[in-house]
Amino acid sequence: MSPATPEPFALSTPHAVARQRALRLAAASKPYVARGAGLVRCSGCRLPETHCICALRPVVPSNAGFCLLLGDIEALKPTNTGWLIADVVPDTWAFGWSRTEVDPALLALLANPQWRPHVVFPTEYAAPSRAVTAPVTDDGRRPLFVLLDGTWSEARKMFRKSPWLDSSPVLGLQPAHASRYRLRRSAQDHHFCTAEVAAMCLDLAGDAAAAEALDAWFGLFSERYLSARGHQPLSAGSEAEQRVRALTSAWGPVQPGMSGSTS
Repeated sequence: MSPATPEPFALSTPHAVARQRALRLAAASKPYVARGAGLVRCSGCRLPETHCICALRPVVPSNAGFCLLLGDIEALKPTNTGWLIADVVPDTWAFGWSRTEVDPALLALLANPQWRPHVVFPTEYAAPSRAVTAPVTDDGRRPLFVLLDGTWSEARKMFRKSPWLDSSPVLGLQPAHASRYRLRRSAQDHHFCTAEVAAMCLDLAGDAAAAEALDAWFGLFSERYLSARGHQPLSAGSEAEQRVRALTSAWGPVQPGMSGSTS
């Protein structure tokens, strides 16, 4: 196999989103059938094994962390980009969202004194006293970005019906560019996918290297996903691949048996 198509391998310690996927699959009463369900996918990157990118994955140190709240079947979708955040950013947690139950581990994370939670959501939906345009860092705590990962209707429901988030500031983003997400159709052209939102958060938090790595990883994943969906061969040495290779060379690739997140 050529360097452009590295041998796929599975992580022996799945990251937070991968574990949520396993939990959701175990709880399902019937199999979840996604588009392209007949493909043989790599368990590490969810791409067809012919298009695997696992060996290129950079894991970049970051002062910021992420807490992903996942809609009902979000972790099962091969197009989910919250997975990419957990690939790259070591301190990433993921929880399934429920209106009636809250995971005690989630509450413990939000109360952890080393973290300052920020709910990332349009500020027009929040009380003015909660709205911020940059991470609050005046107390020395590390920013923890809470991302509501699901459809737009699911995200609005999560925001309205999660009273345990009401004490956290709401971070509104002001993108300077259009979304590059093309893996799903969106009713709103200005909506960004979860990985794009996370990259913007990292940039605001001063984690420029992690922001660049996540943006590049999202670009390569998107390119390979669309290539496989269109039954196209690999574009070896593409601009997206070269960008990730340069970052992987700088930070080092993930190794088999290594998890991209701590929880």
